[in-house]
Amino acid sequence: MTEEIDFILDSAKEAMNDAIEHLVKELRSIRAGKASPAMLANVQVDYYGSATPLGQVANVNTPDARTISIQPWEKNMLHEIEKAIMLANLGFNPMNNGENIIINVPPLTEERRKDLAKQAKAEAEHAKVGVRNARKDANNEIKKLDVSDDMKKIAEADIQKLTDNFVKEIDDKLVVKEKEIMTV
Repeated sequence: MTEEIDFILDSAKEAMNDAIEHLVKELRSIRAGKASPAMLANVQVDYYGSATPLGQVANVNTPDARTISIQPWEKNMLHEIEKAIMLANLGFNPMNNGENIIINVPPLTEERRKDLAKQAKAEAEHAKVGVRNARKDANNEIKKLDVSDDMKKIAEADIQKLTDNFVKEIDDKLVVKEKEIMTV
């Protein structure tokens, strides 16, 4: 195959990998019954006038499976962190003890587990759309090339194999996450 086709294949593979990485990041933020610092990854704290990720103003730990402990690096940030968690609308009730903030993570109800499984499925579907868009872009680039029809057909078949592999990987990650969510 030509260098152009190899470049198009590499670009498609990179775009598909990006879709998988985004899926993994999104699945990590979906709560699966036990406490995790990733649950607070999207919380933005007002740090002296600028929105700053919680992880950059405090240590976030999980001392046990049902508790998240947040220890700010500056004591005067306790109130701001508490306010940011409430504004993030995660369904948590932070408790400020003057030293750090403690969040007790309640166990999930069956209905909530099903909602989270649907959310995970939606994220997987977004990732599949990203993979398919990468396939479409790659196929369009292949069609523009000045090579034989046989080489175009071989390249399109390679792109389809790549797509199938990435879709299978997405499905596998979804099955693992759904099992994690539904396990009591």
